[in-house]
Amino acid sequence: MTTPLSVLIVEDDGEAARMVSFYLEKENLSVISASNGPEGERLFRQQSPQLVIMDVNLPGFDGLELCRRIRQASAVPILMLTGRSADTDKAIGLGIGADDYLTKPFSPVELVARVKALARRAYQYTEPIKPALLGGPRLTMDTTRRQVSLDKQPLNLTPTEFNLLQVLMANPGWVFTREHLLERVWGFQDDAGEETVTAHMSNLRRKLGPGGHLIQTVRGGGYLYEESEETDR
Repeated sequence: MTTPLSVLIVEDDGEAARMVSFYLEKENLSVISASNGPEGERLFRQQSPQLVIMDVNLPGFDGLELCRRIRQASAVPILMLTGRSADTDKAIGLGIGADDYLTKPFSPVELVARVKALARRAYQYTEPIKPALLGGPRLTMDTTRRQVSLDKQPLNLTPTEFNLLQVLMANPGWVFTREHLLERVWGFQDDAGEETVTAHMSNLRRKLGPGGHLIQTVRGGGYLYEESEETDR
């Protein structure tokens, strides 16, 4: 029997937390709940959940701080919930490592779909790309072990960052628009979602450091990966 995926929900609105728990448990997911930032951090460290859903507005310390603390220790998928209309919170959340976000109010169907997509990308990636080894002399990816190295030094990427880089490295020289990457990696198309791609690409380039130039921005187009003598200089 397959062990249920464990999900930590950090939400101070009791009714909202119960609603989210109800629909996730209907999908045979194991749910752990916390009502504030410190409790969420404690349960994360004690229970090691496989996915985290957190509200931005939390007592103790907010979801943005909780996201930062979790990211210091883990690449677990994080879905942020926000009731704010400003794009600033979304941009900050994505910039510090959240994988996706939903703006309240949201439908339970959309929530479940986003959670399943995050879980699929992180733990059940169903589109293995051959060959198992991708890349050039500097940046290499082992798709079987889900490991990436730059100049033989391992990189600590989140599941979303890995999958984003995988699409590019499996197709060197091909230009992928933000819309295409959103569909391939996140599994949906949404005009507002383009900023999600931009934020994750920025995080990925930052982690690549001196190898960040291997991912090129094509003006008016999107992104491409290319490792050649020109890009390696």
